[in-house]
Amino acid sequence: MNNFRAALLMGLLTILMIFIGQWVGGNSGAVLFFIIALAMNFFAYFFSDKVAIAMTGSQPLSEQEAPELYDIIRNLSRRAGLPMPRVYRTPSPQPNAFATGRNPSHAAVAVTDGLMQMLSRAEVEGVLAHELAHVKNRDVLISTIAASMAGAITMIANALQWGMIFGFGRDEEDNSPMGLIGSLLMIILAPLAATLIQLAISRTREFQADAAGARIAGSPDGLANALLKLERAAQHIPMQVNPATSHLFIVNPLSAESFARLFSTHPPIEERVRRLQQMR
Repeated sequence: MNNFRAALLMGLLTILMIFIGQWVGGNSGAVLFFIIALAMNFFAYFFSDKVAIAMTGSQPLSEQEAPELYDIIRNLSRRAGLPMPRVYRTPSPQPNAFATGRNPSHAAVAVTDGLMQMLSRAEVEGVLAHELAHVKNRDVLISTIAASMAGAITMIANALQWGMIFGFGRDEEDNSPMGLIGSLLMIILAPLAATLIQLAISRTREFQADAAGARIAGSPDGLANALLKLERAAQHIPMQVNPATSHLFIVNPLSAESFARLFSTHPPIEERVRRLQQMR
């Protein structure tokens, strides 16, 4: 089912790219952006884990550097019936984590520096069990494709903005349907469309991963306590991260930004904790 959803997502975002190309450059622009979309789909599928790792600035973490973390992930992976994922660290004092990869054999788990420093072992186990649940449910591919596409669409919108500054799209003699108003609309609506897709993908899967993660960990308490701590920390400790990747993390890393809360890619922490407590 998730493979079908991934294909559907790539199809929808391809249509969006073609629409942007048509708006920018007419038929020739639509063809160009269609080719770009095909290339993006290829790289998003086969290199989704590498794309997410690069976009978040995460770095490989060896077992010698973090033996306790490896021990936790290895035990949880065994319980979940998953192969050991690759482990990365994301350089940020904000406690957070995410998983990526197109399937369990190509999965990776990344934790921020703050996660191991601010959480107890039981809470870390709850967080990592949640991330492994994403891997087991095979929904990390969908979220990573969304991150890749949203990032690319945002870059295109930024390129259009610079194009307006330098006169791109203002030539009255060409046949491009993009005028000043059209350019402004595209700059605003393109990243908004990508964000709405992220919203649709993320909220339901977080509840599912919470429940599955609690079962993998053996108790919902560690994850419930961790979510409360992560939410408080995210509101006070900024994290420098590409907004296109915010939905990958277990807790929205941009919670400290008031505008970002309006378009949060995560369901309310209170509701997540309430559902976990009902599993006791």
